[in-house]
Amino acid sequence: MADLHLKHTKEDNSQKSSSDVVDYIDSHQLLGKTGRVHIRHRGEVYQLRQTQAGKLILTK
Repeated sequence: MADLHLKHTKEDNSQKSSSDVVDYIDSHQLLGKTGRVHIRHRGEVYQLRQTQAGKLILTK
């Protein structure tokens, strides 16, 4: 799998501290050429995939 590069940005929200940072991963980088990726979370495996319409679906 290719190296994932996180983008760090500050959220523009008055309720959050100015030091709050949100990490972003480009979906194309995460899903790769196949348009899908399997994610292991707390011992369960989920599939994240992109539909033909460009939406994301997460299934167990």
